[in-house]
Amino acid sequence: MAVYSAAAAVLAGVESRQGSLKGLVYASNFQNVKQLYALVCETQRYSAVLDAVIANAGLLRAEKKLRPHLAKVLVYDLLLGKGFRGRGGRWKPLLERHQARLKAELARLKVRQGVSRNEDLLEVGSKPGSDLHDHPLYQAGHLILQDKASCLPAMLLAPPPGSHVIDACAAPGNKTSHLAALLKNQGKIFAFDQDAKRLASMATLLARAGVSCCELAEQDFLAVSPSDQRYCQVQYILLDPSCSGSGMPSRQLEEPKAGMPSPERLRALAAFQQRALSHALTFPALRRLVYSTCSVCQEENEDVVRAALQQSPGAFRLAPVLPSWPHRGLGAFPGAEHCLRASPETTLTGGFFIAVLERAEVPTSVSQAEAPVSELTPGPAPKRRKRRRKAAAAPSTQPGT
Repeated sequence: MAVYSAAAAVLAGVESRQGSLKGLVYASNFQNVKQLYALVCETQRYSAVLDAVIANAGLLRAEKKLRPHLAKVLVYDLLLGKGFRGRGGRWKPLLERHQARLKAELARLKVRQGVSRNEDLLEVGSKPGSDLHDHPLYQAGHLILQDKASCLPAMLLAPPPGSHVIDACAAPGNKTSHLAALLKNQGKIFAFDQDAKRLASMATLLARAGVSCCELAEQDFLAVSPSDQRYCQVQYILLDPSCSGSGMPSRQLEEPKAGMPSPERLRALAAFQQRALSHALTFPALRRLVYSTCSVCQEENEDVVRAALQQSPGAFRLAPVLPSWPHRGLGAFPGAEHCLRASPETTLTGGFFIAVLERAEVPTSVSQAEAPVSELTPGPAPKRRKRRRKAAAAPSTQPGT
């Protein structure tokens, strides 16, 4: 019985926009999160069908104490799921009283729609909110699905078309494809990752998406030399390093006993993340960098950014971005409020962290050809220089010339 009540609460939370489905399932504290997640997903998938069956059967009119979300979950399991299997609790005899009527209404609905299988009702009544993974546009690579917070890093990096960009820890490639779209497939993306299998999958994703401006390399970003001439024009870096994944409800669903990472694991991850960020800040032409993680731990987020800024005092600063974003960085150091955080509770996303670092002044290594137009526009020439040009143009009056 507890799973039905929990599923009804999650459904109600999703419909009232109290959080994402995965986030609400994880926050429910229900012991078997996989079972709960599956029940909610399937109930939501058949939502329009269940609404029609329940309304036509008059279930809520007959049972005044039965709440709509709970009714939907119970009817799903009775008609479309695996049945109550002895777990219906006090609602089992109630639903069984209406079982014949509910089954008859489901059969009538299939007749009206001209289908024979329950699954066929989904194709007839598909609507916004349906799973898009089977959609032809997704399967053809024209659509790439991402959590809302995961779209922020590339958007905030905002490289203009023609730019040279490094995606330091690139696989599986969703953010890389987003960068390519922002670049309009013009310029160059240098994408690095050490995992050969993930890199191969990424190559397939990029090919299906039509990305042609990306150069993949099976290489540790820490081994990439900032003095290499291939990267002399790199002004934008996206660094989304390996992290604990503590902000990913899906990982908690897959590993419900994982919990928060141990202090030892956090220290190891933070040490790597700090090395990667400090290394990225040494690229001579760098002007803007986005550091992001899908972690909610301060050790991997604000603490890493603070340490990197302290290693390059005055060279880089945190850029204030998205002032209307409701969830800001923890107050670990002055300026940390410029960082962004995300969570199921505040932004209807997975847990995420983003910091945008920009160079305090344009590096001298950037040639005039690489500098933005606004920096190349000459101001009015000083009068002293004009007088010198006039003097140089006048005929000489010195003897012997």
